[in-house]
Amino acid sequence: MTNAWKQWDFSGAGLQSLNLELTKRLRKPEVAYSLWIGFALGLHAFYLHERSRALAYLAASLTLGILALLAPWPVPAGFGALYLAVAAADLATLERRLTAYNKATRLDLSLRKGTTPPPGFRGRYTDQDVDIRDYVAVKERERAGHTAEPTPTNPSRGSKSFQEQEAALRAYTERRKSLKNPRS
Repeated sequence: MTNAWKQWDFSGAGLQSLNLELTKRLRKPEVAYSLWIGFALGLHAFYLHERSRALAYLAASLTLGILALLAPWPVPAGFGALYLAVAAADLATLERRLTAYNKATRLDLSLRKGTTPPPGFRGRYTDQDVDIRDYVAVKERERAGHTAEPTPTNPSRGSKSFQEQEAALRAYTERRKSLKNPRS
């Protein structure tokens, strides 16, 4: 299936428009990690909308370049080693920052003004609700090892219950076995 549906405009405040907006705004880990390779330019930080971090990377890269041209070699080498250590630490925290950005984006979109719950929405059900207790009771009876309540069969319908069909299949199988292997 193509991604052409992402280009459609569903205009409105429904779930489809929210999901379309999310697909546009969420940041992808593959892109963030591939942009980290250009950490000297702060590309990954710009991608995550961390302007101050991105500008700090640019300033540090510029400083390192100036030091490499003007200062004796131990100074830019030490600054470069420090710069690489900071970049490695940045790589270690990239996934956490990416997750935080995507979570904040989801919250911003889902809690924006004008979004209301669907009509008839009552929130989460709790165990105090009668509906839930009835549902749990039915599911408890369906567990393996429990005897199922007999289901009434309707003779006018002409169909047999599951248990009756199983019994008929067992009887048929036994009859076939006895015809193949007659006892003398």
